[in-house]
Amino acid sequence: VQLQASGGGLVQAGGSLRLSCVASGHTSRNYHMGWFRQAPGKEREFVAAIDWSGGSTYYTDSVKGRFTISRDNAKNMVYLQMNSLKPEDTAVYYCAADEVLNIRLRYSDTYYYQRSEYDYWGQGTQVTVSS
Repeated sequence: VQLQASGGGLVQAGGSLRLSCVASGHTSRNYHMGWFRQAPGKEREFVAAIDWSGGSTYYTDSVKGRFTISRDNAKNMVYLQMNSLKPEDTAVYYCAADEVLNIRLRYSDTYYYQRSEYDYWGQGTQVTVSS
């Protein structure tokens, strides 16, 4: 599957952005979806994830209450609504997909946080928050 992220930009602190990620290719399969980010000089870190059905969501502590992940499987889209943005949210944001081979399996929360569990990555979109 190929992933294309968009929606980044420059925003003032306290503002909002909505990132989008469209999937193409083997979209008939099931995927957990995640958003990660990488700031200059830092490792790529987990931001949010949503399971293949859209029934469960996961967030890193620093974005809880400010960011919302959602998906529209009919459109092969995943979104990250980012509100109350802070300068420390500045990073390149990547969407990622983890192919689900068995939808009956249940995963621990920490599974979704692991960068290594994701099979496919988009190219990233820059988010810059000015103070």
